[in-house]
Amino acid sequence: MQCHADDTQAGDGPEAEQDEAPLLAQQPSCHTGPCSARCGLALVLHVSLFVAYVLRVSLSIAIVAMTNSSQQQPSPRLAPVYNWSAETQGIILSSFFYGYSLTQVLGGYCSGLFGGKPVLGSGLLLSSLLTLLVPRAAELGVSFLIGMQALLGLAEGVIFPAQYTLWAKWAPPLERSRLMNIADAGCTFGTFFALFVAGIICQSLGWPFVFYIFGSVGCAWCICWFLLVYEDPALHPWISDREQEHIVSSLSHQGSSHGRSLPLVAMAKSLPLWAITIACFCTDWLFYMLLTSMPTFMSNILHFDLRENGLLSSLPYIGNGLGHILAGLLADFLLARRVLGTAAVRKLFSALGMLLPAAFLVAVPYIGCSSTVVVVLLTLALTVISMTGSGVNINHIDIAPRYAGFLLGVTNTFGIVAGIIAPTAVGLLVSQDLQTGWRNAFFISAALNLFGLIFYIAFGSGTIQDWAREDTTAQ
Repeated sequence: MQCHADDTQAGDGPEAEQDEAPLLAQQPSCHTGPCSARCGLALVLHVSLFVAYVLRVSLSIAIVAMTNSSQQQPSPRLAPVYNWSAETQGIILSSFFYGYSLTQVLGGYCSGLFGGKPVLGSGLLLSSLLTLLVPRAAELGVSFLIGMQALLGLAEGVIFPAQYTLWAKWAPPLERSRLMNIADAGCTFGTFFALFVAGIICQSLGWPFVFYIFGSVGCAWCICWFLLVYEDPALHPWISDREQEHIVSSLSHQGSSHGRSLPLVAMAKSLPLWAITIACFCTDWLFYMLLTSMPTFMSNILHFDLRENGLLSSLPYIGNGLGHILAGLLADFLLARRVLGTAAVRKLFSALGMLLPAAFLVAVPYIGCSSTVVVVLLTLALTVISMTGSGVNINHIDIAPRYAGFLLGVTNTFGIVAGIIAPTAVGLLVSQDLQTGWRNAFFISAALNLFGLIFYIAFGSGTIQDWAREDTTAQ
């Protein structure tokens, strides 16, 4: 039987246990120091995702100033104000996700063919350029702005799948959690930064400068991206021989990136892949439901004005970002010390990241009128859900490193569908009865997370699947 290094981490049965010791012993010791090339890639990706999310959420903040006809402090630049209804604003903001969902799979496929560096860099550069054009699109009319947002979604849709393609070449199995979660933390920190800074820009310079400043910063950062990032360790001019040997030897079992053909039939029949897909759908349902509906819940049920405390509204983003980093460090610690295998670690962190938020949601309707406790529970839910970043969210690379970008595109598409459906479902439930509607919305989200977790624990895996090995012909 051919030996595969990722099989050794799973701890799933005697075959995995038999292979584990010799393979781990073969890997040269090379710590992920702050000056290592792979740690540098994690930091560059952190900033890139930071910039991507700043561009992504800029309109959701600026649209308040764009439609507020009673500004107390008019901009010295006399920024235009538009008379858009709430329904029109909702269509404008949601148009991003329709474009975003269309390029997930395409981005993963193209990054497997052409490399993660050019695909991610091109997507980020195009997003930055489109952001610069948002004020002009708004002047031309609502339809132009909707089209611009959809194009922005199309451009950003390739970023995450391309990132996974890069990590499949750079992240040793025992370091994936920390490296990828350091990068992913840029998303939540970028959201927090945009929430904090965009309002100041709107008041002092006018809302168009939100897009001019953020778009210009994005374009400048893209220059750094293309100069600093290399597709794989063999192409990096400054990497040490020791680090290159460590990365290459630890990933030698997984083969090169996929070609033009993909084993689509085998993928469709793979229960471990379905386990990831269903778990991602359920997790994203809860995440997007909280992210989009929490302010409305606090206003309608708790009669709480979030504007009185900006720190409170940013706590979930700070907690989520820090949670990603800490969970990644802990997951890799458990793997490196061989306390648990890959499959066990992924399922443990998925269980914590799905069960605890579900329990917090179920508890909310029974708290009563204690707004402080409810806010703490909802904030904790958004913080703890970050633990899935070391669980189901990176399991794609464990089971199919060659196709990680493509598979991330597939599962992310399902997650985006959940993000579109969840707020709509909440609106329908709440419109029938306020108190009962919110309780049912929380219960449905919790039940979905429980179902997704059970399915993932039953069928999830930490080993490379037969159809993902390089010597397997496309089906």
